[in-house]
Amino acid sequence: MRPLNVTIVQSELHWHDAAENRDMFSRQIARIEEPTDLIVLPEMFTTGFTMEAPSQAESMDGTSVNWMRETAASTGAAVCGSLVIREGENYYNRYICAEPGGALHAYDKRHLFRLAGEHEHYSAGAERITFELHGWRICPMICYDLRFPVWSRNRGSYDLLLYVANWPNRRHLAWETLIRARAIENLAYVAAVNRVGEDGNDLPYSGGSAIIDYLGQDIANLGDATGYATAALDCDALLKFRDRFPFHADADEFELRD
Repeated sequence: MRPLNVTIVQSELHWHDAAENRDMFSRQIARIEEPTDLIVLPEMFTTGFTMEAPSQAESMDGTSVNWMRETAASTGAAVCGSLVIREGENYYNRYICAEPGGALHAYDKRHLFRLAGEHEHYSAGAERITFELHGWRICPMICYDLRFPVWSRNRGSYDLLLYVANWPNRRHLAWETLIRARAIENLAYVAAVNRVGEDGNDLPYSGGSAIIDYLGQDIANLGDATGYATAALDCDALLKFRDRFPFHADADEFELRD
């Protein structure tokens, strides 16, 4: 299996302005010089982390999802991030990955951030998903999911764990610690994308978007800067490490219950 080129994009977000955010990310993506297979944007990349779901939600055939499809087709890379999606009477913080060939993968955030009242405005997802890209098995997660290791436990089902987030500055140490812990305990690469700047509630964010290997080491880290980083993930090295250190063979068995 060939290396997977992953690009993480870290940026400020324009509050409740999907058109401006799409234009901004189009400009940033156009600056990517290296070949890439996967472009990762932050959580709620069209709006910022908002509880105003009815006024900000889009549909799966709306402008932003179509923009993701078009961007994937024009760049030849899958494009992913989360945004507010409406289905019937329900609203979801939905991770979407658009592949260049037109395929869509969707994951609804399982753990809704109670401290901000997210559980009062959005419906929780019920299923964890994985999808394949160039032979790589990828598992997407959203922000608060990071605090719940049982939900992300790797039982040989994925090679790359993706986190998209609006993780505030005041809990930045937890962000840095947990993205490394998830890589180490799951014997997988992690690509984690946060935002910078302030949101519409004057809450500051300090980034820390990173690509991390299965040892918990940074391959790329954007610190608190606006910009992007691209890294090639080596599956052969990952498989050799798992074979030499089969920690997963001693993992505890458990069942998830709602």
